[in-house]
Amino acid sequence: MSFRILAFCGSLRRNSMNAALLRAAARLAPPGIRVDSIALGELPLFNPDLEAELPAPVRRLHAAIEQCTALLIASPEYAHGVTGTLKNALDWLVSFEGFVGKPVAIFNASPRSLHADASLREILTTMSARIVEPACLALPLRGLALGEDAMVASAHAPAIRAALRQLCGDDA
Repeated sequence: MSFRILAFCGSLRRNSMNAALLRAAARLAPPGIRVDSIALGELPLFNPDLEAELPAPVRRLHAAIEQCTALLIASPEYAHGVTGTLKNALDWLVSFEGFVGKPVAIFNASPRSLHADASLREILTTMSARIVEPACLALPLRGLALGEDAMVASAHAPAIRAALRQLCGDDA
């Protein structure tokens, strides 16, 4: 069986540690699990007036979510909360039925980001996502200046693989 995970990052930074973590996860995915990323930067600011005729980037986000088995979210903490980029993407998903009940894992490149993690969990729970706790990771990567290649080769690689298996139901 093939599992497809859609990953998105709340950071738009070119050298984002969380984006690198998602790219490393894609490379570390066990056989039968595919991790695809979607960029959130092209989404327009959420406006309920646009829901009658969704902008193309929002339609692409919805289609990608419908086609995936699960979601993987990584985001830095900004001002004790989730980034505006991530919150905007989630706002576009609030009334989207394809999101309801979708298994979600949260990866965090800094265990010190407690406020954003708690806020993200509250938002996802309110939106009826199914957070898969055994698949959530808080890795102490902040300040290590690890790139994607170093993450793939790091001692964290087995934990990332195991989390992806958990997200797909352990039988992946």
